[in-house]
Amino acid sequence: MIPLRDTIRSRTFPIVTYSLIGLNVFIFLIERSLPVHELDSIVVMYGIVPARLIHSPFSSFYILFTSMFLHGGWTHLIGNMWALYLFGDNVEDVMGHFRFIVFYIMAGVVAGLVHILFNPLSTVPTIGASGAIAGVMGAYFILFP
Repeated sequence: MIPLRDTIRSRTFPIVTYSLIGLNVFIFLIERSLPVHELDSIVVMYGIVPARLIHSPFSSFYILFTSMFLHGGWTHLIGNMWALYLFGDNVEDVMGHFRFIVFYIMAGVVAGLVHILFNPLSTVPTIGASGAIAGVMGAYFILFP
């Protein structure tokens, strides 16, 4: 069952959560405006390609960050942003704005590193905020049992 809302009210305005949603939507709209061959190149260049990282780990470290802001389609984007909207405000409220953005980014980076660890020879690009969102959902379920 897909949750439609939560009942826990935030005490502060979730500026980081809304900014992340806005940034992801903005980047996605830019993606959609590109010709297919350019979009494919961007996904390969800025997505996580484990085999590329294994051969030159430090030259491509930035992709652990950039891959979090690319999405493969409308359902991918909407699913991730819906979960961030539902759970992010409460986690941000408890953690504070700065700690929340650090947590979000680190959750996404750790998810990317785990993907690389378990699929080191993969040449298929991995994109999306799902790892960061999973971290936010995990924090929510711990903070609000």
